[in-house]
Amino acid sequence: MKNVLLIPDSFKGTMSSEQICAIMDKAIKQHYPEADVTSIPVADGGEGSVDAFLQALGGEKKTVTVEGPFGQPMESFYGIVKGTTAIIEMAACAGLPLVGDELHPDKTTTFGVGELMLDAAKNGCTTIIVGLGGSATNDGGCGAAAACGVIFKNKAGKAFIPTGGTLGEVALIDTSTLDPVFKNVTITTMCDIDNPFYGLHGAAYIFGPQKGATPEMVSVLNANMESLAKVIKRDCNLDVQEIPGSGAAGGMGGGMAAFFGSRLQMGIETVLETVNFDTLLKKADLVLTGEGKIDGQSLRGKVVIGVSRRAKKANVPVIAVVGDIGDDVEGAYEEGVSAIFSINRLAVDFKIAKKRATLDMEKTIDNLMRFIKRMGL
Repeated sequence: MKNVLLIPDSFKGTMSSEQICAIMDKAIKQHYPEADVTSIPVADGGEGSVDAFLQALGGEKKTVTVEGPFGQPMESFYGIVKGTTAIIEMAACAGLPLVGDELHPDKTTTFGVGELMLDAAKNGCTTIIVGLGGSATNDGGCGAAAACGVIFKNKAGKAFIPTGGTLGEVALIDTSTLDPVFKNVTITTMCDIDNPFYGLHGAAYIFGPQKGATPEMVSVLNANMESLAKVIKRDCNLDVQEIPGSGAAGGMGGGMAAFFGSRLQMGIETVLETVNFDTLLKKADLVLTGEGKIDGQSLRGKVVIGVSRRAKKANVPVIAVVGDIGDDVEGAYEEGVSAIFSINRLAVDFKIAKKRATLDMEKTIDNLMRFIKRMGL
């Protein structure tokens, strides 16, 4: 075995993707010291996405002063990989950890995210990837759009920057004023959920409470989102409610599509395209992937399945190393997974298993390598 690709998702609350890659790499090298092992930490769009892309591809992290969740100046960042591709995680300036106990999704803004995008475009980035996740906002991405030149006006014709609590006041949207620097920029939004813009399964009802919204506020935020969607449909000629994932990050999924013409895409697909995974597969003998738990939900196209579908086309075997294995995973084999192994060596509660995770991962990969080596592969 000469070439191995490592592309595991994180085991939430246990091990990061980077940690898992390091453990796998070490265990493989103990049995195949000459193996060419390529690690691709998976970024899901949330906190840590920039670092994951930089580790996988190299590049630079750029520091920029932008507006934080409440409009205060703060130091934020984005990554530049492959020379002209910017990686932006909205959590870097609009994330929940930044607001502390001041949970006010009716007042927070994504303005800083737009400032990061504008800085990247002005610095020659022709591809911008925006990761959605961990947001403290519910402004439909209006703040980000305003930072990049889009004008929002109320019924009195006065321009303003909408927040979750004032989206209902938007009476007109003018996207013709978007900074021309974006004309030659391709924007992709990483989004792993399919919630709609508004409604019982939309941004406000599903994600508002974790951002501090009371039941009464959720109702107001949802009504405001519905009102904004109607104006977007009229002025931007786009029905955001019909776009799966438009409700992500307080409606920023829909806002990215409406105001920037962005494509919403599953995080793993964005990662695979950005790291040129199909090219890497051409010389791979084996792919090791995994996630905290594989079950029927995984078949919707998360990391393991996204990786396996591409590997299947290239006829490269895929082993999924996971924490828990659900009862309804048979479909994974049809998608290209060759085998699934759990690292849980003992039947113990998660609190105990969590403490053993790194050692169990190491032992599991060691065991796999022993088997592969014995088979003469």
